[in-house]
Amino acid sequence: MLEIRWHSRAGQGAVTGAKGLADVISTTGKHVQAFAFYGSAKRGAAMTAYNRVNDKMIMNHEKYMEPDFVFVIDPALVFTSDVTINHKENTVYIITTHMSTEELVAAQPKLAGKKVYTVDCIKIAQETIGRPIPNTPMLGAFMKVSEMYDIEFFKESMVRILGKLPQKIIDANMVAIQRAYDEVK
Repeated sequence: MLEIRWHSRAGQGAVTGAKGLADVISTTGKHVQAFAFYGSAKRGAAMTAYNRVNDKMIMNHEKYMEPDFVFVIDPALVFTSDVTINHKENTVYIITTHMSTEELVAAQPKLAGKKVYTVDCIKIAQETIGRPIPNTPMLGAFMKVSEMYDIEFFKESMVRILGKLPQKIIDANMVAIQRAYDEVK
């Protein structure tokens, strides 16, 4: 089973991102879960969202997991939360930050020796979508790092998921997804 944990602040789109990813995955015949855990429901409060993916029905409905991937879409959470909690030896971290991977690992020793990728999803979202909501860029970075799906298949699926939004917003999200895919290091 593939498990993903998202670290973000309420209002940054982690729940929507987890649900969007689940929607894409569900079209490929896999079983999937997307859910969140909120401390305070106020915008800006730290929160986590989760995905599980399996070929078989998923019977586990608890929030505890040893994630294969950890997405951190608020860079401050690397320093204020333990994003490495319950990690596996091979957990992969994708972290939004303006820092290089080397600078980030030097600044947060808990990441030393771990597989860490960085991309500035907030900057990408601001420059493409016009709002600092980094969920779709994070998914673009995930497609590159995980090689789960071809980026064109993923973007086509996201167009369907975002279909209720104005075309301008859909187009901006496609640019954001592609940029993060291209820029993740």
